[in-house]
Amino acid sequence: MTFVIIAIVVIVVILAIALITSYNRFVKQRNLIQESWRQIDVELHRRYDLIPNLVETVRAFAAHERHVFEEVARLRTQAVNVQGATPEQRAAAEGELSGALRQMMISVEAYPQVQSNQNFLGLQRELIDTEDRIAAGRRFYNANVGDYNTRIEAFPSNVVANSFKFDKAGYFEVKDESVRAVPQVSFGTIGSVSGEQAPPQMQPGVQSSGQIQPPLPGDQPQYGAPQGPPVGGPPAGSPSPQDGQPPFTG
Repeated sequence: MTFVIIAIVVIVVILAIALITSYNRFVKQRNLIQESWRQIDVELHRRYDLIPNLVETVRAFAAHERHVFEEVARLRTQAVNVQGATPEQRAAAEGELSGALRQMMISVEAYPQVQSNQNFLGLQRELIDTEDRIAAGRRFYNANVGDYNTRIEAFPSNVVANSFKFDKAGYFEVKDESVRAVPQVSFGTIGSVSGEQAPPQMQPGVQSSGQIQPPLPGDQPQYGAPQGPPVGGPPAGSPSPQDGQPPFTG
């Protein structure tokens, strides 16, 4: 009887230790998620501070791009106003803002004076560095959220999660499709640079100007050169109407 009591006590102690350990791990993971989110929030605020200066610098050289600047300002205000929202809502607002910023950068490419302005170049570098830190923080945050949510669903840790009301955390995912899309690569014509057309194939006896050069005396016809059909007729070797197939129409 004493052995049974001892065994029960040992089991209860082991379960209590496992329960406390699991609970403390949930608390630690939740705090880690909150800390990693605060790091993202700091970089987002830094971007909010850079955008007005960047817009004003560009506006001085491209004043007629007014609709682009107004859209960036509107989406920046929208992103600032949803700071207390969930990470999913913040991600949606940040995705729209990133798209507007990208559109503004594309618009100013047509203004060489903007590209050579030192103030603009400095702000652009700061914005790029901030975007890189946001991306790194997002990866770290989402990794912590993934581990935390997995433990909430897995057994036996899900028993502790359900008992102490540990809810799943939201991901901070990229919503901008232009960032997530796979780049489209065009190889063009084989033997030519991408985006350029290959030079036209020259026919025997035709100069680069398009004029027909008469054969010189003593020249032998080249093997495989088209013989016989006049200009505009079917090429040599094409099926004739007598073969039961339609004539070549070019």
